[in-house]
Amino acid sequence: MGVRASQVVPTAPGRRTVLVVDDTPVNLTLLHELLAPHYRVLACNNGLRALQVAKDAQPDVILLDVMMPGMDGYAVCKRLKSSVQTQDIPLVFVTARSQPLDEEMGLRMGAADYIAKPISPPIVLARVRTQLAVQAAAEFLKDKAQYLKKEVARQTDEIKRLQDATILAMASMAETRDNETGAHIVRTQNYVQALALHLQKHPRFTDYLTDTQIDLLFKSAPLHDIGKVGIPDRILHKPSRLAADEMEVMKTHTTIGRNIIEIAERRLGHSVPFLACAKEIAYGHQEKWDGSGYPLGLAGDAITISARLMAVADVYDALISVRVYKPAFSHAKARDLILEGRGLHFDPDIVDAFTALDGEFQRIAHTYTDEVPSP
Repeated sequence: MGVRASQVVPTAPGRRTVLVVDDTPVNLTLLHELLAPHYRVLACNNGLRALQVAKDAQPDVILLDVMMPGMDGYAVCKRLKSSVQTQDIPLVFVTARSQPLDEEMGLRMGAADYIAKPISPPIVLARVRTQLAVQAAAEFLKDKAQYLKKEVARQTDEIKRLQDATILAMASMAETRDNETGAHIVRTQNYVQALALHLQKHPRFTDYLTDTQIDLLFKSAPLHDIGKVGIPDRILHKPSRLAADEMEVMKTHTTIGRNIIEIAERRLGHSVPFLACAKEIAYGHQEKWDGSGYPLGLAGDAITISARLMAVADVYDALISVRVYKPAFSHAKARDLILEGRGLHFDPDIVDAFTALDGEFQRIAHTYTDEVPSP
């Protein structure tokens, strides 16, 4: 009654499969006749063949004798439980070794149940039904868990896309009031990402610039000028340089931006990482390394890393873009001005990263060029 792996066929729909392993033909016949009216029964008379059949047929439960020549039941159990393909199949020892220590050993090895010979047919049927019911419940929970995992991933991705769209909508709202900046928000977020990735292994930045934080920086960077929504049009759209008092009003866009984001946080009722990062950038990107910036006049490492990264990205893009008070500078001239600000306006190490990324900054600027308005 040995079954070769090549003879195994798929289980019929709705009919569970039981693999019986015993070296005694009488025992195999007895168990087959007992189980066949209820289940599809596979039979093996040695351990090695049982391992192959279990792997190929994936039975729903295995009834396994202990005392067999060659490979005994304990060795078969150990092999089954060590294989990813068979470790979850419920295994029931059916054996003449009925001492408590024998049963304890079998259960400790991973068996789901232990039946002593001579068998009681009703007991065997009841134990098999129990194991199949447990297996069915486990499969249901596994399928449910996989479904829930996929559903959580889907909803998380949907929330992420909605979050990205919301950020860009908010940023675009500010940019539409300052129509000279065009693709500025897209370029600056890509500059910030490039700088962050380059500095990720730098001793001064490695603890902060995790993959998650870099993703937050990329998402948050477009909100750096959100505070411009609160600047009067007469100042924001003035076709010439701002007077001193007008410049003071313009400087308030950093505080306005921070306040807008704080209002959003309060309405949510809790802190959101990307909003916290956006708030740092909006409030601090006009600070300078030497302490001469605004709104707080912070210096050095007192300025958040996110704001320091944005400072380089924002100034570089302003330099290569047309403004009412100046033409667009060449990349070379903008680079020289950034280098002049090393240790004064900008964090020296971030300027060094900017220098190393010379070609990448040019590529980003070329990829996301401003649209030229129709005449």
